[in-house]
Amino acid sequence: MIDDIKKDAEHRMQSALDALQRDLTSIRTGRASPSLVDRLVVDYYGAATPLNQLASISAPEPRMLVIQPWDRASMPAIEKAIQKSELGLTPNNDGQIIRLSIPQLTEERRKSLVKMTRAKVEDGKVAVRNVRRDAVESVKELLKEKMIGEDDERRGHQEIDAITKRFTEEADRIGASKEAEIMEV
Repeated sequence: MIDDIKKDAEHRMQSALDALQRDLTSIRTGRASPSLVDRLVVDYYGAATPLNQLASISAPEPRMLVIQPWDRASMPAIEKAIQKSELGLTPNNDGQIIRLSIPQLTEERRKSLVKMTRAKVEDGKVAVRNVRRDAVESVKELLKEKMIGEDDERRGHQEIDAITKRFTEEADRIGASKEAEIMEV
């Protein structure tokens, strides 16, 4: 029973880390990456549609993104979504494709992006700790229903704490690598 709780907690903690990694890909670094605009939502004929469902996105150069819409009528909506986003990029439209040139980040902007990264990492760690709390409560419930003994409960707590520690350290590592990527000139 405790093994099932641990497996479930581990799976949910891994999901929290996966969500953290997806969130961090949307933070801009000095390099062009299609994942930067992948999840950008475009108002396409009244429906909120992710950009990656409206166009192909590529990075032909280290500081350039190219967005090629499948429907040319969607170009104004895509441009509008890019301008409204927090990316701070200006789209260049030539009638066929939209080009986004990624400028060098200023020191001030890098520091604000690092702060944003740390906040997202902390949110990920909070999610992991919430999973830990749920798992510990489940183990206490087993003890209360007399399905396990106190020794098993204590052992279960220790094992859940070890799993939690492993995942929070992984979140810190992910955050540190993203910070290093942002601060890279």
